[in-house]
Amino acid sequence: MTDATAHAPAAIDVSIVAPVYNEIGNVDALVERIAAAMQGQPWRFELIAVDDGSEDGSGQRLCALADDTERRPWLRPVLLARNYGQSSALQAGFERVRGRYVVTLDADLQNEPGDIPLLLQQLDGDQSIDMVSGWRKDRQDAALSRRLPSRIANRLISRVTGVRLHDYGCALKAYRRHIIDRIHLYGELHRFIPSLARDAGARIAEVPVRHHARTSGASKYGIDRTFRVILDLILMVFLMRYRQRPLHAIGGLGLWLAAPGFLMLCWLLGVKLMGENIGQRPMLLAAVLLLVVGVQLVVTGLIGEMLTRVYHQGGGVQYWAKEYQTVAGVKSWQEDADKKSISQTADAVNV
Repeated sequence: MTDATAHAPAAIDVSIVAPVYNEIGNVDALVERIAAAMQGQPWRFELIAVDDGSEDGSGQRLCALADDTERRPWLRPVLLARNYGQSSALQAGFERVRGRYVVTLDADLQNEPGDIPLLLQQLDGDQSIDMVSGWRKDRQDAALSRRLPSRIANRLISRVTGVRLHDYGCALKAYRRHIIDRIHLYGELHRFIPSLARDAGARIAEVPVRHHARTSGASKYGIDRTFRVILDLILMVFLMRYRQRPLHAIGGLGLWLAAPGFLMLCWLLGVKLMGENIGQRPMLLAAVLLLVVGVQLVVTGLIGEMLTRVYHQGGGVQYWAKEYQTVAGVKSWQEDADKKSISQTADAVNV
């Protein structure tokens, strides 16, 4: 055994990603409870704690805990330059994971770290599942300001996206690594990770998990987020259904507006030819407005189609797939490794 091999770090099985924002009262307990949950488990793990621009010293405290490398060699603090939001914090963690499984949870300790092995056991024991989502069946939050809007949002998102879950908002989730590699979060898309995962080919299961009332710190969410969820849901519908054919969405709406405008103008032309004055008719203004807006939307859809074409011809991912192989009697599935490999394959075919 060479010296390089002897000192090589052990492979990581599980990467735990926890976004942290102004949780100084929970940081120590979070780290210790995750350590206690993973102690004695068969998986080697790391905790990537992403401080999202905290102003209460949470990031510094994480660094102080990580300084004790004898006790916590698995703790990896990541400090963002400012507060970017939960989606960006999660993405920063996803880009640094090394494990074959990825687990996410909030840092407020309302999620129970002791349930992490429960999710991993189901993921590890059933190869047909790519993602396990927590369900806060007995949620310990205010009924009017938290649970009711969440229940409405869960039903709406499930119905619109077709990914039916009881609890989209539960941060405690476990994934296979290749699903995380296919997802890119921005804005506030962290609420729709199950939908993004399904779009990336994931098969999803849901299990009840424990939930606790907040004992330290303040909630970062209010009832106003319901309106943001609706706007983000519109974006998700567009991404899932029309990402590769924007002309069908934008141009289709344009045709629905332009067609009645064109018919109205034809009718007004006939009226004009019969000698009547149409200059003062409100219908003329409405018809011109409908036609102009409709044409603009169709043109916008065409521009979207051209951008989509440029994206795919430049090596962007159109689909994810895996190839069934039998080598020397051994059956296996070969996953698409990454976007680069797909781009290289496409270039080879085009040569």
